[in-house]
Amino acid sequence: MSEPAGSIPNIESPCIGTCTLGPAGLCVGCFRSAAEIAAWLAYSDDERSAIMRELPERARRLFDEA
Repeated sequence: MSEPAGSIPNIESPCIGTCTLGPAGLCVGCFRSAAEIAAWLAYSDDERSAIMRELPERARRLFDEA
């Protein structure tokens, strides 16, 4: 039996399966933009981490404006 080509990287994702863009252009479930969602797997760990750090503030703004 052959060995796997490599291990699958552990990619943290804020996705909760809601996948609905709100009026601000952000997903109302994970608070990422459509572009960020589409490119998530291509981002480096540092890029994903930077976005993850922004999400709580995006959530606050989204719910404060509602």
